[in-house]
Amino acid sequence: MTVAPNSVEARDIAYHFHAYTNAKRHREVGPLVIDRGEGIHVYDVAGNRYIEAMAGLWSVAVGFNEKRLMDAATRQMQRLPFYHNFTHKSHGPLIDLAEKLVTMMPVPMSKAFFTNSGSEANDTAMKMIWYRANAMGEPQRKKIISRERAYHGVTIASGSLTGLPANHRSFDLPIAGILRTGSPHHWRDALPGESEEAFATRRAEELEELILAEGPETIAAFFGEPVMGAGGVVVPPATYWEKIQAVLRKYDILLVADEVICGFGRTGAMFGCETYGIRPDIMVMSKALSSSYLPISALVANDRVLDPIVEETDRIGTFGHGFTAGGHPVAAAVALESIRVIEEDGLVGRAARSGARLLAGLRAMSGHRLVGEVRGVGLIAAVELVTDKEAKTGLGQPGQLGGLVAGHLQQLGVITRNMGDSIAFCPPLVISENEVDELLGAFGKALDRTEADLSAA
Repeated sequence: MTVAPNSVEARDIAYHFHAYTNAKRHREVGPLVIDRGEGIHVYDVAGNRYIEAMAGLWSVAVGFNEKRLMDAATRQMQRLPFYHNFTHKSHGPLIDLAEKLVTMMPVPMSKAFFTNSGSEANDTAMKMIWYRANAMGEPQRKKIISRERAYHGVTIASGSLTGLPANHRSFDLPIAGILRTGSPHHWRDALPGESEEAFATRRAEELEELILAEGPETIAAFFGEPVMGAGGVVVPPATYWEKIQAVLRKYDILLVADEVICGFGRTGAMFGCETYGIRPDIMVMSKALSSSYLPISALVANDRVLDPIVEETDRIGTFGHGFTAGGHPVAAAVALESIRVIEEDGLVGRAARSGARLLAGLRAMSGHRLVGEVRGVGLIAAVELVTDKEAKTGLGQPGQLGGLVAGHLQQLGVITRNMGDSIAFCPPLVISENEVDELLGAFGKALDRTEADLSAA
């Protein structure tokens, strides 16, 4: 990419330090600057149109120009542009959203606490779990179990829960007290000939062995995404969650379900916990909560979690945790409207139907030389790319093959994301069947172009 002096791209290179970016390479390649959005599409500053096949960052459920959300923000901005929830203060949108979230949960919950991002919400869940352990006179019960390839955020605490090397290297993470158990990826991690159910049994046994080795009395909680997102859209194998939960119940360990990606329709049900029969003590949500029109996140917790915490706040005199913008009135109003749009427009059912079409189309490409595995549920899917199907390997450097395909997709007018050599698909819930077919067509062309590149090389 040639960057013209004084262009918007040049100014980005000069002044903006990017998230999840090779900062040195960015000086050479520059940014793709997005100017506007409409439905499932975004447009760059040159007017080129792209299918946003990642819904931004797994998050723009209702599309990029839903007027109802814009109007909700305007009304609330005019009425009360900011207030907080410290020291017994509150406001209408926050109360309405808390009630809506608690009452729509798939399992009994008690109260909602508001933060600004999924990272902050998971960080808060960890602090609450530690606070609770102290309140119960169990100061040794502080260890938390997460999984390889998990993604729970990037703060010091939530980044430690995340099980991806790039989130730890050179950051001195993870912190102490974070334990790791195996990922639920059957295709990648199963033993030769091991069935999904046998693999799930082994993962549950490994979890129990870890708990016993560390001491059950020292384990506070287990964090898990119903479907792993940034770890590669890893769909759990048959009976996995049933067996994992049985182990946690046996040792009285709290379960935190990270619904940041799965929540509000992505898996073809309102929550991923419904899809997989998960009964958590805490649920964490963000992203589609407001369709990312404004930053907001939340966790909801049951009485088992909150009752000891409430008593401890009385002993100490306060719950010494919170964020200036946590439960911001404008963000809360937008989140309420986003949930109404999802419910009233039937977007959960639409996601299930569009997702079935997407998954069927991707599976029809399984015979392609570069396709190793197709996986997904609802309207979230991934294709694992390989150059050797038998060995399940790609090119010399992990992520190189995925980067080639993602690059061709962008040239074809599709923005997606490769996580290593897995290409993810997570378009807005409003995607139509014709748009699904357009997306599939572009992906097929990108595979063929990449194959031609490799043959030429």
